[in-house]
Amino acid sequence: MAQWTSAVGAAQLARQLQAQQPRPAGPGARKPPAYRALADGIRLLVLEGRVPVAARLPAERELALSLTVSRTTVAAAYEALRTEGFLESRRGAGSWTAVPAGNPLPARGLEPLPPETLGSLIDLGCAALPAPEPWLTRSVQGALEELPPYAHTHGDYPAGLPALRATLAERYTARGIPTMPEQIMVTTGAMGAIDAICHLFAGRGERIAVESPSYANILQLMREAGARLVPVAMSEGLGSWDLGRWRQVLRDAAPRLAYVVADFHNPTGALADEDQRRGLVEAARAAGTVLVVDETMTELHLDDDVRMPRPVCAFDPAGSTVLTVGSASKAFWAGMRIGWVRAAPDVIRSLVAARAYADLGTPVLEQLGVNWLMRTGGWEEAVALRRAQARENRDALVAAVRRELPEWEFEVPRGGLTLWVRTGGLSGSRLAEAGERVGVRVPSGPRFGVDGAFEGYIRLPFTVGGPVAEEAASRLAAAARLVESGLGGGAEAPRTFVA
Repeated sequence: MAQWTSAVGAAQLARQLQAQQPRPAGPGARKPPAYRALADGIRLLVLEGRVPVAARLPAERELALSLTVSRTTVAAAYEALRTEGFLESRRGAGSWTAVPAGNPLPARGLEPLPPETLGSLIDLGCAALPAPEPWLTRSVQGALEELPPYAHTHGDYPAGLPALRATLAERYTARGIPTMPEQIMVTTGAMGAIDAICHLFAGRGERIAVESPSYANILQLMREAGARLVPVAMSEGLGSWDLGRWRQVLRDAAPRLAYVVADFHNPTGALADEDQRRGLVEAARAAGTVLVVDETMTELHLDDDVRMPRPVCAFDPAGSTVLTVGSASKAFWAGMRIGWVRAAPDVIRSLVAARAYADLGTPVLEQLGVNWLMRTGGWEEAVALRRAQARENRDALVAAVRRELPEWEFEVPRGGLTLWVRTGGLSGSRLAEAGERVGVRVPSGPRFGVDGAFEGYIRLPFTVGGPVAEEAASRLAAAARLVESGLGGGAEAPRTFVA
């Protein structure tokens, strides 16, 4: 019986390998044999999760044709991968990816590290900050005081607690978007919201247009839902939505959904202006595409003089074209798994009906905690603390990276939690691998793209500051030196990844 659970086509694998763009060797450096370079490239794709474990690879002849190399080169690369434990084969079943015995499966998303590992490894993989105390504790205490009446019910509220739905509707109304509670569904985080939307609107094989780059975990969620992702390239800079490209993609590909992060985009930190927002809505409406707008970063403007544009849903107040997703995870705390969707009432009813076959509802205590914060003014106090901490971390990280790695390029975003860095020609995948060796965990650019794009980038979140930010930059510089010396990835199996 075959051990593979998915397959990678020859053309797809060739595109991913060619997108790696290895750094040119320096004078006197020995160029690795072609088979070795191919084996290293496939191994990196497996370690990065861009080619899943247990994925059937193309036949040797097919891959050789796609790469325009000899079949002997591919055969030697496959044999090297088998020897290192990254490939298994069986006559009649083909060859499929694997990981060496004792290694965990590579993380396909950006899962947080277990707390017990944080002392020895600086985690720059997850863009989330510690809770803004004392507001977490106060919110839990307030929720406990309001819990008794709910304890006498079954506790399942598929649309969310009526009190929290009303509070969220009032907050949208205060932002200039008249909203009824019937237009709100509370979810288990923003991921839960987008998962529900994808399952309702985009069945297997449906097209979803996404920014390129975009948030890695959402891209993976959509892939696992069976979507066909259609990347829309962003322009350079922090005001980087290209309306011409969006109009063309929406017109030509006719995707069922489009996903955008218009407020301090993850990973670039870009902020769409009002003209771009209006244009996106108009283009989506004309194409019959549902526009999913992720607002999880919208309250994290870090500079005092930032003037926030109107929400995207302001250009579609009825919610027929724009579905808005919000969350407490970034603005407050990731451990408070509360998200929500704002849409037309009929869309909310459909989402709620479909939810009966998923998770039934979001935990009551956490909903009461968020509602307590928003009703008492604690939310604004907590978000102010979050902004101050993120601003301090951003400034410390920017200064440290500029000092340790002056050849790396980036623009400093005025909000959000992430810095999108061009790594001076170094491979982001190899930097991520070398970073594990020197004690810093960082996600490489291809996690945020489709088909292996953005190999020359990494994402740095504003999660550490002060001396830790300086040490993180120092370790990144050490990782860069390993990659430049050719020791950041090679024939030997790398050390274990920590997921």
